[in-house]
Amino acid sequence: MHISVVYALPHEQFIEELDVADGTTAAEAVHMSGLPEKHPEIDLSVNKLGIFAKLVKADQPLRDGDRVEIYRPLPRKPRDAHAVDDKKARIRAKREKRAAGAN
Repeated sequence: MHISVVYALPHEQFIEELDVADGTTAAEAVHMSGLPEKHPEIDLSVNKLGIFAKLVKADQPLRDGDRVEIYRPLPRKPRDAHAVDDKKARIRAKREKRAAGAN
């Protein structure tokens, strides 16, 4: 069966096309792709795996045409990032209002 293994960095993507035996798992496909050797930061005890943007366990058996995706950990959650940005914007607006009132 034919599958793909995908790993994306912020400015670069890596796609390995493989022909694997029936019953091959997501983790086995990742190791067969050679991506962990090329990118030592890939650690399947840390990185999560998905098939077409749906999280799966490493022992998930693959089907023909599957695209196994290796996810990088986010430096911070997008929701937390927005909350921090919103708080900074409120503080900045408050300072500007004070500065305008002092003039």
